[in-house]
Amino acid sequence: MKTEKQYFDEAISLTQYMDKMETHKENSFHIYEQFEVPQDDEFIELLKEKKPNILIITEDWCGDAMMNNPVLRRITEAANLDVRAVYRDADTELIDRHLTNGGRSIPVYLLLGEDGEVEAKWGPRAASIQEYVMEMRKDLPPADAPEFKEKQQEFIKRLTAEYTTKPELWLTVYDDIRKTFLPALQKQS
Repeated sequence: MKTEKQYFDEAISLTQYMDKMETHKENSFHIYEQFEVPQDDEFIELLKEKKPNILIITEDWCGDAMMNNPVLRRITEAANLDVRAVYRDADTELIDRHLTNGGRSIPVYLLLGEDGEVEAKWGPRAASIQEYVMEMRKDLPPADAPEFKEKQQEFIKRLTAEYTTKPELWLTVYDDIRKTFLPALQKQS
């Protein structure tokens, strides 16, 4: 069984991943070009000091990855970190170790310590965005209803539009990643 560090060592950079995207590429780059990391943040300074590796489990068809990955890329660029991506569906052994409520939800960000062990896990959504999405989903008809597919497509279209046009959502992602990773970084000796 491969370790997370072995997956990291074999993975592609987040830059390569985004360059290769076939779905959501334009939206992802729009977010990347617009988002700015907050200045004078101890989080970025601690990342620079500790230099952890970050492994992403992702797929380019995923709307959450479309929004979250560019934010993480900006964070890691500000801290000059090595961040790498693996495709969830290429090898499900890794995602099956990092399920969210029993599902293979993505993206998942793994903060690896010096020993290669997972010190923190973030994803697939910021907590407040998860609440918002679940509230929006309440308006969907039951999955077996004839209009479900059409309504779900409308829901996805609306969510994608919001993800790409609301900078406050990007900042929420930043803050949530920060809240998850900062305590693990502070524990490192």
